[in-house]
Amino acid sequence: MSEQRLIIEMGMGNDLHGQDYTKAAKRAIEDAFRHSSLPLFGVLDLPHAEMRVQVTVGVQEPDAVNPDDLLPVLPRGRAEVRVVKGGLNVQTADPNDPIVVAQASVEAFLPRQTGWTLTP
Repeated sequence: MSEQRLIIEMGMGNDLHGQDYTKAAKRAIEDAFRHSSLPLFGVLDLPHAEMRVQVTVGVQEPDAVNPDDLLPVLPRGRAEVRVVKGGLNVQTADPNDPIVVAQASVEAFLPRQTGWTLTP
């Protein structure tokens, strides 16, 4: 059965000191969650376990992030995380301590549903 993407949210997170790319990535994912709500599940009596969550995080040093460390941030569904080159490192007065900025997209997919339609 094919899936349909029902939700996509974007988020941004940073680590001001310490160059912790994982911390910045977690904050980006959490920021995306703060912009969304999923009343669809309660209204249609759908189990969250049917939802596949696909997360893409962009940072300047993708190898510095372990995608498995980001999974606990995702509270529902079957999660997949990939880390790609992106984000931004902002130079500061200390050249050895840039601000790390991560971007995240969080997408939610469900199996194609029958018996209901979304209306404008």
